[in-house]
Amino acid sequence: MDNREFLRSLVQEAGISGYEDRVADIVADELGRLAGDVRRDKLGNVIALKRGSGPEPRVKVMVAAHMDEIGLMVTKIEDRGFIRFTTVGGVDQRTLPGQEVVVHGEQPLVGIIGVKPPHLLSPEERQKAMKMEELFIDVGLNEEEARKVIRVGDLISLRRDLVELDGSFVAGKALDDRAGVTVLRQCLEDLNRLDHRADLYAVATVQEEVGLRGAIVSTYGISPDIGIAIDVCHGDMPGVSPEDTSEMGKGPALALGGNVHPKVRERLVAAAGELNINIQTEVAPGATGTDAWAMQVVRAGVPTAVVSIPQRYMHTSVETLSLADVKAAGRLLAYFVALVDEGIREELKWL
Repeated sequence: MDNREFLRSLVQEAGISGYEDRVADIVADELGRLAGDVRRDKLGNVIALKRGSGPEPRVKVMVAAHMDEIGLMVTKIEDRGFIRFTTVGGVDQRTLPGQEVVVHGEQPLVGIIGVKPPHLLSPEERQKAMKMEELFIDVGLNEEEARKVIRVGDLISLRRDLVELDGSFVAGKALDDRAGVTVLRQCLEDLNRLDHRADLYAVATVQEEVGLRGAIVSTYGISPDIGIAIDVCHGDMPGVSPEDTSEMGKGPALALGGNVHPKVRERLVAAAGELNINIQTEVAPGATGTDAWAMQVVRAGVPTAVVSIPQRYMHTSVETLSLADVKAAGRLLAYFVALVDEGIREELKWL
């Protein structure tokens, strides 16, 4: 299995925040194969441990990417079987009309999100954005049939396979942040060819989209010396200022701001230089909104960094990124871990 195949297998599964089990099965199998040691904690995080060769107590490096995705949830079954719904995580409701979905009831049901056609809209309605309460899901069942297999609270995932664009670009749902989980895979694969003294904890976290919960508990359990979050940042696209984006296919972006320990970032920059990997800078003066925001303040504090994959159309079903950036990020992290030794504990202390 290569990165493309692995990412495709992750994207094809539903793993809405709090219900990541099927995705976690795939992740645990692959990361466990590469690391040799894998477990799940009580919240459902997948934790793969690749042990280093240094003396005990070895430096612990935690690299985390979230495997949950945004989605929808049934709130009401109406007359004629139409389904009303709400969001789980930061779904952009502008993108919902016309989407194919899967309602995860007693059995999976394919549906579509429908709205009134433009021919039937009043002049006033045509000037307004569609509100959530005006959207509905049609699964083709009448009310009686729908109530037999669907309940209020059932989850609804967007239905979208991975689409291969030209070159190394791919598009699909949940690339935020299953592309980051694929970076974990690449990191472990490369680290198997390197001698490393530190222990690497490769963690696929749960419930990031609803509050960074998986990162909180997994970091507490591991108590790492260094924590690095892998996530996505905004890729360059029409109508968006270059100051707010990073270029697609030009390498991962390293965050710079209060959520990032300067010494960890310096080490990442140095590793990128030795590998001749192009890196970009993501300006993050406040909360990064990534697992690193939680990792940083667990227990007595963890020196953290954020490695981001540039991605277009975030939180839609056609998120787009470059697999070349995914591979480069994985190689960078593997080499970073290989360069970590016992002296880094002293180096990371604030003077």
